Amino acid sequence: MEYFLDRVTLITGGASGIGRLMAHKIAASGSHVVLWDIDDENLARVAKEISEAGHRASVWRCDVSDREMVYATAKKVREDVGEVNILVNNAGVVSGEQFLGCTDQQLRRTMEVNALAHFWTVKAFLPDMIESNRGHIVTIASAGGVVGSAKLVDYSTSKFAVFGFDEALRAELKQQELNIHTTVVCPYFIKGELFAGVKSRFSFLLPILDPEAVAERTVNAIARKKRRLIMPPLVYSTWLLRLLPVDVFDWVATLLGINNAMDNFRGRQT
Repeated sequence: MEYFLDRVTLITGGASGIGRLMAHKIAASGSHVVLWDIDDENLARVAKEISEAGHRASVWRCDVSDREMVYATAKKVREDVGEVNILVNNAGVVSGEQFLGCTDQQLRRTMEVNALAHFWTVKAFLPDMIESNRGHIVTIASAGGVVGSAKLVDYSTSKFAVFGFDEALRAELKQQELNIHTTVVCPYFIKGELFAGVKSRFSFLLPILDPEAVAERTVNAIARKKRRLIMPPLVYSTWLLRLLPVDVFDWVATLLGINNAMDNFRGRQT
């Protein structure tokens, strides 16, 4: 895709999952891919995969919840690779517990990684984008940032936050008439370690999404400068359902199995 040619794309949480898949696709499209993660082993593996495929990749260990580490690592990226043109905020964590079952540390970690980290990364790279009047900020949110569900109180809170972050930032950039694009991505549950064990009651309506397809659609949405990508289409009905009484809205969510999807959640085992 021509959009990525000769650009620098930074992906947080790039060592695994859709971060890794997006990295491969974007690198193959001619972008120098920069990957941040705290998983050193998988970071090295992904960098080797991309390099052996004949593409460019650089990796840095960075905990995006650590504001000072984000700023320091961003400086290293700028010095070693150059200006970041496309920023993909993809890193995320899931507790998967009922609210009172989450420790204070889990709650804080969820907000720091899934939400506050977006502040630090965008503050680190947006000034260069403004100076060159070119850039793209991608927010990987979630369908859980459109409708809340049981056992995802902290996760949904963080994803509602970044959905709003994207919307407000988009308005602000438009107001300043800057040539900087934004894309927010809200997928339903994705197959893989992060949401291992989740179930869908009606898979033809709310399928557990294939990570390869999610990565492909996300990369295509970025290339087309699409402002919002929701998967699957049924999630769009949420905005209409909110016009109904709350009890009816909750009944529909339970009927669709949304509030029981996490019953057998195992998550990423460490």
